[in-house]
Amino acid sequence: MDHEITRRTVVRTTAVIGAAAAVGSVLPAASASAADGHKQKRPATSANGWTIQPNSDRDSQVWTRPVAGTGLSLPVWIGDVEMVLLHVARRFHYEVQEITKVDLAGWRPLKGLRRGLAESNLASGTAVQIRPGAGAKGSLFPLQVATVRDILADCQGVVRWGGDDKPVDESLFYISVGPHDGRLAGVAARIRGWDATPGEGAGVIAVR
Repeated sequence: MDHEITRRTVVRTTAVIGAAAAVGSVLPAASASAADGHKQKRPATSANGWTIQPNSDRDSQVWTRPVAGTGLSLPVWIGDVEMVLLHVARRFHYEVQEITKVDLAGWRPLKGLRRGLAESNLASGTAVQIRPGAGAKGSLFPLQVATVRDILADCQGVVRWGGDDKPVDESLFYISVGPHDGRLAGVAARIRGWDATPGEGAGVIAVR
């Protein structure tokens, strides 16, 4: 009898230990899964699909860059976005209307912007405002609008003008494609080529 009790005790003890071990092996996995789920939470994006940036020039994809030849600077998403939007700003300055520091704005914090509208693209650094106070329809003369259309043609569909939106904002220019669209890199490379070639680029009137 003593032998039988001892044997049962051992079996039960072993079963309890095994169950505890099994539970212990499941709990860390569940915790890891929850942690992974937290890590995979998608970041907030602006209307065009780019990640909203909480600030500029610090732990951010947005940095202040000079607009060559104008004495102006602009906080924008660095890289291809920067190349394209600075080209838009330069051409506007040279060919549509000379602009001053107060006429040019880039990245802005999301607070105060309407999340579902194109203006939210300012919060990701993928938009610029030129003459922010002159966004109403009719703020540009017909010849100026024609030049804006030519600037947009340079950008081959990767930049949209707020003058074509509803509600209208003729001051707004923004990247109209997502971060994985290869057309953006192609347009940026084309503009880089112009900038490196005498007689090409912003400020030069040429038939392309």
